[in-house]
Amino acid sequence: MGQQDVLEEIFKLQNFKNQFLPNALRTFFNAVDSPTTQSDYLVVLIEKFSTQFCADNPNLELEPDVVGILCYSLLLLSVDLASPHVKNKMSKREFIRNIRRAVDTDNHRRRPPIDRDFVGHLYDNVYLIGHVAPQRWNDNATASAHM
Repeated sequence: MGQQDVLEEIFKLQNFKNQFLPNALRTFFNAVDSPTTQSDYLVVLIEKFSTQFCADNPNLELEPDVVGILCYSLLLLSVDLASPHVKNKMSKREFIRNIRRAVDTDNHRRRPPIDRDFVGHLYDNVYLIGHVAPQRWNDNATASAHM
């Protein structure tokens, strides 16, 4: 059984129904040995997670590509808020603006704009509860994101 097969089996065991996105990410990254920096493996993990999250929560009417954007944004926000090396922490207003720009830029299907309150709640969750991939990511992710 290869790494891809193991990953498929892990996903079969996951259930993200009715979980708020950052909490679902925490659950997921506690079940999977996530990379400590940005990598191709992270891309695969986020793609699979996004697809599964959307399948488990059709009532949210989010598309996997939007969930993927949100996941990367939550990871970067987590590092930003948790790292002592980041002096100017991202504000809630900046986070909302950045998410809306990223989703609108990727809006090939003319979907409605992402809800500002929903994005604000994502920020609040990470700000209050903490990193979505606890003790797995380090400052290398922040450095890579700012290059």
